Amino acid sequence: MTKSDFLRSGHTPTLIASFLYFDLAFMVWVILGPLAPLIAQDLGLNAAQKGLMVATPTLAGAVLRIVNGLLGDRIGCKKAGAINQIVVIAGLLTAWAAGVHSFLGVIALGVVLGFAGASFAIALPLVSRWYPPEHQGKAMGIAGMGNSGTVLAALFAPVLAKAFGWNEVFGLACVPLALVLCLYLVMAKDAPNKPAPKSLTEYFAPLKTPDAWYLMLFYSVTFGGFVGLAASLSIYFTDMFGLTAVQAGYATAACVFAGSLVRPIGGALADAIGGAKTVSIVYCVAAAALVGIAMVSTSFSASLGLFIVAMLALGCGNGAVFQLVPQRFGKEIGVVTGLVGMAGGVGGFYLASSLGFAKQVTGSFAPGFLIFAGLALVALAVMTVVKTRWRIDWTAGLEGARI
Repeated sequence: MTKSDFLRSGHTPTLIASFLYFDLAFMVWVILGPLAPLIAQDLGLNAAQKGLMVATPTLAGAVLRIVNGLLGDRIGCKKAGAINQIVVIAGLLTAWAAGVHSFLGVIALGVVLGFAGASFAIALPLVSRWYPPEHQGKAMGIAGMGNSGTVLAALFAPVLAKAFGWNEVFGLACVPLALVLCLYLVMAKDAPNKPAPKSLTEYFAPLKTPDAWYLMLFYSVTFGGFVGLAASLSIYFTDMFGLTAVQAGYATAACVFAGSLVRPIGGALADAIGGAKTVSIVYCVAAAALVGIAMVSTSFSASLGLFIVAMLALGCGNGAVFQLVPQRFGKEIGVVTGLVGMAGGVGGFYLASSLGFAKQVTGSFAPGFLIFAGLALVALAVMTVVKTRWRIDWTAGLEGARI
């Protein structure tokens, strides 16, 4: 099919609205990462507390993705997305007006920011239901490229914090969030093939199938690696190389931009050669890059280059995994997106928090990177085992789809 066929096959305003919602939601979801060096200095946080601070929104977002998956299937993704955006804006306005003065206050804000991370379980099903199987990779990749909001946070949060103070950034973030909410309400539309509401036990029926757990494992590594690094790199660059918060933000932006840019490329590549093959390549590259990072920790230029390689691989993997999800669970896309997204958030929480604890206990971030590289190789081994069966079982009735 041509590009025009792709555009005609779905609903472009919804695709754009979902991207914008996802983009700004991701911006505020990881906003504590770029601000972490400044917050930690003012509040006197140690390495473990810094790791937990940036990991909390990731874990909260992981849990809330299940809630949003259920909510999207029950009341419609558009309404669920609007509710989540209002909660995030209200939380940021409260933090801005009252101020954040303690570690517990930052953790509480991190929980509220989890609603932004949970946007994943709304934006992707909202788009997926509009597009046929042969275009799932491209459609989900474009919507999922909203994780580029992590770039906005890394670029602008430290600069604004330097000019106005880090607490003021929370209030300033509400301006673009409110604008996107207005656009979303006008442009987004639920697909006509929205599934009928199910009982709670029916929603979780996919967990009875091994395939759901495999997809959760795969995404816990690809997305977990991406968001865990996005949240942690500002801390890493300031602690390891003495960069200022603004300089660390620029370096982080380069890394997360790479990972965000290639998500639709990963989806398109999965459409062309198969999601299983694409994800397998991703794990090999990401594991090698993470091992390299652990070994060259004294060189900023080498570390930056390897982080970019790792993020490129993980970003491709994010798009490729979500080329596979609707092929297997098209009828349960809402709740399965929530479950798989939850696993990705758990992976991100593990990586971000483990880096902080590794630094606190051993004085080095290297053990955290090496263990996560090992997890990527475990996921590669599992994919190697299951991909042959998937290619036989899944393709029945999915004309034009590649597994």
